[in-house]
Amino acid sequence: MQVAIVTGASSGIGFGCATKLAEQGMAVLGTGRDAERLGDLERAVGDPERIATIAVDLTTDDGPRQIVDAAIARWGRIDFLINNAGVGKPKPLHETDDESLDYFLGLMLRAPFRLAREAVVHMQPGSAIINITSTFAVVGGLRGGAYSAAKGGLTSLTRHIACQYGPQGIRCNAVAPGVTLTPMVASRLEDSRFRKINTEMTPYPRLGEVNDIASTVAFLCSEGASFINGQEIVVDGGWTSTKYLSDFALNSEWVES
Repeated sequence: MQVAIVTGASSGIGFGCATKLAEQGMAVLGTGRDAERLGDLERAVGDPERIATIAVDLTTDDGPRQIVDAAIARWGRIDFLINNAGVGKPKPLHETDDESLDYFLGLMLRAPFRLAREAVVHMQPGSAIINITSTFAVVGGLRGGAYSAAKGGLTSLTRHIACQYGPQGIRCNAVAPGVTLTPMVASRLEDSRFRKINTEMTPYPRLGEVNDIASTVAFLCSEGASFINGQEIVVDGGWTSTKYLSDFALNSEWVES
């Protein structure tokens, strides 16, 4: 039985990835900071032989090792690592203080780096690491600030791992979601400016859903993706790769703000 570690698995994209991989027959170790919410994941999978969780702060010095040790102690192997844990609501460069900078980089770049470093020594040929980045790692993004910096660094880390460990049969790819309907995004969609930027500039007629990302991750863990390495797959309905504007945006009257 293959074993996957999924960080940030208590909600949103991480929860979707964990349940999707479990549905495909894998054993999953889900991590997060809230033990009660991780209990929801255990109940959703419903098979104690294939699900375990660990409540841990990834940014602590011993957090990554605790996670890897838990997977090895439970199942004796690690086949897939899904670095998903993240946080939103960044600020632009000039509004970002050092505390916020350190937090974003610590959670979304330093922690995945350290967790991959701990996990890769246990991985055998056919294993893979998948890093969840962002469209803001592709285009920079207004108000991206430390978030864009962290996710961009994670993209570069992805390519390094792919190059360094590919000869051992260990792949590494990134999945870059666009705006995806999760609890973290729900409040931001109440901001009309944020909503317009995403809905009126996406050529596909809906926003992203958790299953869109989870299905892409599941594919990258499958035999069908065994020759995909060092890639960043953008899942955003065409937001980053087109100059699309909706009819509403094109035909609206523009006024100075």
